[in-house]
Amino acid sequence: MKKLINAPESVLAESLDGFAAAHADIIQLGEERKFVRRRQLTAGKPALISGGGAGHEPLHAGFVGRGMLDAACPGQIFTSPTPDQMLEAAAAVDTGAGVLFIVKNYEGDVMNFAMAAEMAETKTMTVIVDDDVAVEKSSFSIGRRGVAGTLIVEKMVGAAAEQGMALAQLKELGDRVNAATRSMGVALTSCTVPAAGKPTFALAEDEMEMGVGIHGEPGRRRVKLEPADRIAAEMVTAIVDDLDRTGDAILLVNGFGGTPSVELYLMFKAARKELEKRSIRVARSLVGSYVTSLEMAGCSITVSMLDDDLAKLWDAPVHTAALRW
Repeated sequence: MKKLINAPESVLAESLDGFAAAHADIIQLGEERKFVRRRQLTAGKPALISGGGAGHEPLHAGFVGRGMLDAACPGQIFTSPTPDQMLEAAAAVDTGAGVLFIVKNYEGDVMNFAMAAEMAETKTMTVIVDDDVAVEKSSFSIGRRGVAGTLIVEKMVGAAAEQGMALAQLKELGDRVNAATRSMGVALTSCTVPAAGKPTFALAEDEMEMGVGIHGEPGRRRVKLEPADRIAAEMVTAIVDDLDRTGDAILLVNGFGGTPSVELYLMFKAARKELEKRSIRVARSLVGSYVTSLEMAGCSITVSMLDDDLAKLWDAPVHTAALRW
């Protein structure tokens, strides 16, 4: 294992210290590094809080700032944050309008955020993101996994919160965006969790994992590596068949941490072509590594259907460490 670290047990703490120093104009660390919060809060605005295990950067801390999250709670690599982290984050960023938790659909995340919601002294609501079409609800303990579509939910809801939308309406919006969003990933290599010191799974040089999860969970099937156009066609087909919609959409091609931009843009071209065949017009686009899996090679494709109101929310100003326009 070759990684730019000092010791496996200190990776998260040292990374958070570096992140806070690099983006001190936008964010600050909570006590004992339990959360990352916006440096400047907006009074009377519902607070948006998300979080999850480290290793997926820039998700979630990279999306703390104007137009997205008010706070993010980082767990150890691929490990859910604990309820006390969410409680302290909520106390730090709630300005009196309540808190919306945005949670990826994993058992530990859902359980710990639910515990925090029960113990919170302020009003809370929760949006569960479950955009991964690679697994059917019956084959995963609590349903589909939450993956790169989380970025889109956080962006849309964050924009609406900045514009004055109330907590209950933000919850409704988040659920609506999630329902219009589907993702699927493919891995060309595994990732290596520093504490484990060895790859999470093994792929031969001529193999790929179609439908892989962002923690290295198994996908739909392990198959021989194919040309990018065929990979994109299979992923888009699975997404569109599940969405069963036509019209305008956001197309997000997301790298898993070990894939260069030249390949991500090639996949964007292929995915866009496949969507157009199916009467889905790419009205907005985003390409880059936003929801990663350490150094895994591969990518995910996310399609989120748009109407005029959602397009305006996507276009609204955002200023975070990882996303800004």
